[in-house]
Amino acid sequence: QLQLVESGGGLVQPGESLRLSCGAAGGTLEYYAIGWFRQAPGKEREGISCINYSGGSTYYADSVKGRFTISRDNAKHLVYLQMNDLRPEDTAIYYCTAAMGITTVEAMCVYDLNDSWGQGTQVTVSS
Repeated sequence: QLQLVESGGGLVQPGESLRLSCGAAGGTLEYYAIGWFRQAPGKEREGISCINYSGGSTYYADSVKGRFTISRDNAKHLVYLQMNDLRPEDTAIYYCTAAMGITTVEAMCVYDLNDSWGQGTQVTVSS
């Protein structure tokens, strides 16, 4: 039910970093678990990272484990995805998502349990 807005995408070279931000227009993220999903052309949608309401529980897909870090600042009503050591296979549209009533953030990411979606921000990793 939130109007989510992503920012921070762009064109970078392999090995470089980006930080994505997710905010809610006309609302607050405080009461929602937040996820980051990505969709590359011709590929399946992938839940890459999710975080619970307080930030105490996180999940990372194997494809980004060790390179990406999800965090949230509820006082600023923002969720971040720090993406380091970016690779060409990370090229995709990245979506911020929100959910309530989930059991675990792993389930949110793995089973695509989302109530709201942002419009996406393009991340392109290319030389």
